[in-house]
Amino acid sequence: MSRTVTLVLVDPAGAPLGALPPYDVPEPWWQEVGSVVAEARRRYGVDVAVLRLLTADRPEPPGGHLTYLGQVPERPAVPLDPVSVDLSPHPLRAPWAEPGGPARSLAWAAAELGRLGRPVATVAQQRTWNLSAIWRLDGEDGSAWLKQVPVFFRHEGAVLRWLAHAAPGVTPTVLADDGAGRVLLDHVPGEDRYAAGVDERVAVAADHHAIQVRAADDVAGLIAAGVPDRRGPALARWIRAMLAPHEVSTVDGLLAGLDDRLDEVRRCGLPDTLVHGDLHPGNVRGDGERRVIIDWGDAFVGHPAFDILRLTETLDPATAGPLLAAWAARWRAHVPGSDPERAVALLRPIAPLRLAAVYAMFLAGIEPSEHPYHAGDVPACLAQAAAEAKRD
Repeated sequence: MSRTVTLVLVDPAGAPLGALPPYDVPEPWWQEVGSVVAEARRRYGVDVAVLRLLTADRPEPPGGHLTYLGQVPERPAVPLDPVSVDLSPHPLRAPWAEPGGPARSLAWAAAELGRLGRPVATVAQQRTWNLSAIWRLDGEDGSAWLKQVPVFFRHEGAVLRWLAHAAPGVTPTVLADDGAGRVLLDHVPGEDRYAAGVDERVAVAADHHAIQVRAADDVAGLIAAGVPDRRGPALARWIRAMLAPHEVSTVDGLLAGLDDRLDEVRRCGLPDTLVHGDLHPGNVRGDGERRVIIDWGDAFVGHPAFDILRLTETLDPATAGPLLAAWAARWRAHVPGSDPERAVALLRPIAPLRLAAVYAMFLAGIEPSEHPYHAGDVPACLAQAAAEAKRD
């Protein structure tokens, strides 16, 4: 599956110039714009910064015909097709999605690298969507990555700073952080481990357990640094608030009993700690020698079982069983008398319910043109939560 792309161009002041003829790119995933930029340069000699998604011809990813807005330094020499698009401001638009936004972020990153004695030679845009904008910056002294996130993910910088101090080596090295959503990370060799097998997931779970044991002793500090508090009653209030605008009749019973269920979870005896929030293998990067956990924007303070449930959710029960048993044994050794298995069982339907609330939070925090990225995720997660509750 591929994408067909129409790229509407604006100048640095945001004035519309027209659109390049449609062209195909190989990756179907809408947020991946590296090939969009590369093909515009190869086909038309145009250097463009992709700003945001404008329209899609299907309700959700992947594939289809997408129209993006892109900024160019000047009117290109190639003929442009006339096009009518709504370019009016929106209060929820990300700073990198505005004309001039990428240039401001890249100027900040180049200045920070310059102070470190690592001048930038080339820049390549990799991703842009409602959850992040990512660029790779290369120079003679190595590569770095600029990541910029929206307001609801701004605590990622605080998490990375805490991890660098409390558990060095488990995440990419932070080179700079502006405290407002931009973070500059040193390159980590290897690849994102989407295809990780069971043995590798076991190792990731063990790595993460050490982080969570350390974080359990500094919950107050993490919350003070801005990491969201999703402990017990706070989690219940947040889930209900996020899901209030959505149709939730399929999980009415689960929501009604949420406080009592979370009380039972608390009585299982495991401590609240730092939760990654999206601990699937794709958020692990490694090269066989070093392994790090990336993308901490979903992090919160809460129950550690949410991460093991996420790490095992795509595995069949027979395969997941030993991984869950090893996780439970580690926590039982750390907290004698606790009941990790009971906590997992109680939280199994809450995990997709929480994810539904996460996606609802995204939808509430992004402009409508980008809703197709997540609109189908809320009902899908609610359906999964209802199914888990029936099996409970």
